[in-house]
Amino acid sequence: LSIIPTTTGAAAAIGKVIPEIQGKMNGIAMRVPTPDVSVVDLVVELEKTVDAKTINETIKEYSEGELKGILGYETEDLVSMDFVGDSRSSIFAANHTMCIDNMAKTLAWYDNEWGYACRVLDLVNYVIKKGL
Repeated sequence: LSIIPTTTGAAAAIGKVIPEIQGKMNGIAMRVPTPDVSVVDLVVELEKTVDAKTINETIKEYSEGELKGILGYETEDLVSMDFVGDSRSSIFAANHTMCIDNMAKTLAWYDNEWGYACRVLDLVNYVIKKGL
């Protein structure tokens, strides 16, 4: 059983969806021997100093508002198996937020099989609703 560092196309794909960050992101993937669920360890450099409380409050607001059902917010110490079958695209782990000056580090869990399938279903329903 090994952890395997490997490449990922996720950063490039995000740049295609959000052109303003094209070329400003990079990342690697760590393949681990678990049947399902992944975690994103995101470190960002922001324009101004920020604290963990502000980041957490902002994410919580979005998770309860316009991104409800897509973005989750969790304050308990959980592990990957706790998120198997979770339909949300990302579950923000608030207890792992760290900040130093204008640098912030966050973690977010996601079921890379079921969560993805749920978003595909959302897209199909959207296409049907729009008559495309």
